Amino acid sequence: MLTRRQRRAVEPVGAVTEAPRSPRSLREAWVALAGLSAVFLFEMLDNSILNVALPTIGRDLSASAAGLQWVTGAYAVVFGGLMLALGALADRVGRRRIMLVGLVLLGVTSLLTVFVTTVEQLILVRAAMGVAAAMTTPGSLALAFRLFDADGLRVRATALISTVGLVGLGIGPTAGGFVLAFAPWQVLLLPNVPVAALAFIGIRGGIPADRAEDLHRDPIDVVGALLGTATILLTLVAPTLFVDGSGPSWLPWTTAAAAVAMGVLFVLRERTARHPLLDLGLVARPLVSSGLAFKAASGLATAGLGYLVTLQFQLDWGWTPARAAIGMLPQVVVLIAGGAVIGPLVRRVGLDQAGWLGAGAVVSGLAVYGVLGRFGYVWVALALVLVAAGLRVVGVVAGTNVMRGLPKNRTTIGAALVDTASEVTTGIGIAVSGTILAALFTGGLARSSWSPHQRAQFHEAATAAALVLTVLAAALVGWGIARSRRGSSPQP
Repeated sequence: MLTRRQRRAVEPVGAVTEAPRSPRSLREAWVALAGLSAVFLFEMLDNSILNVALPTIGRDLSASAAGLQWVTGAYAVVFGGLMLALGALADRVGRRRIMLVGLVLLGVTSLLTVFVTTVEQLILVRAAMGVAAAMTTPGSLALAFRLFDADGLRVRATALISTVGLVGLGIGPTAGGFVLAFAPWQVLLLPNVPVAALAFIGIRGGIPADRAEDLHRDPIDVVGALLGTATILLTLVAPTLFVDGSGPSWLPWTTAAAAVAMGVLFVLRERTARHPLLDLGLVARPLVSSGLAFKAASGLATAGLGYLVTLQFQLDWGWTPARAAIGMLPQVVVLIAGGAVIGPLVRRVGLDQAGWLGAGAVVSGLAVYGVLGRFGYVWVALALVLVAAGLRVVGVVAGTNVMRGLPKNRTTIGAALVDTASEVTTGIGIAVSGTILAALFTGGLARSSWSPHQRAQFHEAATAAALVLTVLAAALVGWGIARSRRGSSPQP
């Protein structure tokens, strides 16, 4: 009898290998799911746990406010900017392969934080972590989708993976504050090393290597990759410049205009390239475009609401950071516990209607905050719960629908599109809120005490910003519903 290696040696070159049997339950795929969950845990835990340490990092490294801003900004900008290009590469050379390389990079860069002595070095390390995140995060959704054949199992697997990550998001600030009481801030990034090792073992052992017939060999559109990366990078940098306001007044607007120009050039390139980086015809498919619209609406709402509520708690109401963290608990509880209801909801109403309900909850939460948020905590808590519940459903359903609507050899760039939509609209949500606040609020926003007139200005600005975001999110949701009604089954 031939061994597996001997059988491989005598198979004709280019032969189509038999596809491994798909797991019939989550339990059968527990090794793979553990690895994929670890990837998402890294993404959620990494940023939340580091934000707590920014004052300590500033003192330790003598960093300026701009330097500290780029400690977190470098990660987000590189992560968002490279996802499309690396997603396209993964669909060509192998999703699992790119994921494993990214996990090795994550472990190495996390270890390098031990040797950081300047803020510039830390920014470079964070940028390298952004590269690792761009290689791993979109792949986690693509590999989870590829692991199962049934949509029900795909939804349950995605809900499980996201729940693990959201636990990290919830416990990150608390755990970080506790660790900083007795250890240096570098310790906060060292957990990435065992997390990356766990993910590597789970994915290497639980997910089979990509088969040649599930990949494609089109040449990579280098010009399109450069234009797409530039578009996303500029789009993510512009909101930071609008909110910061410390540079020349023309710089944010020039950056935003450059982002638009790069975006137009990217679209023109992809429409005319023989082998485009991103086939715009695939993005226009009903399931894909509707899923991206719902995900964009959620990113817009979550970022804008989080920004405004944080300012309201600590500056308007004078709450301490600890009390403000407690005030956000309704959102954290719903994000973590909401995974238990996604599967039953999808089975009861179907994927499309579940997506509509989730996106509608997001818009409703923004509207509640815009109209009633100034009248007390109960209304703010209700807004947080509605947005969190909607985000929890949309995060799973939108990603699943995008994957359903794409060919099997384009799933990783599809997952990258989902994450990119969220990253870009997160920046836009903060920019809209910050710009409206800057226009309507006079004086120093971070002053310890506000005059009655300034409080009235803040309430006016928060209401205006929330309602503007409500209109934008509602437009995205309405368009997404219209698109999803045009086709609820994957196209060939």
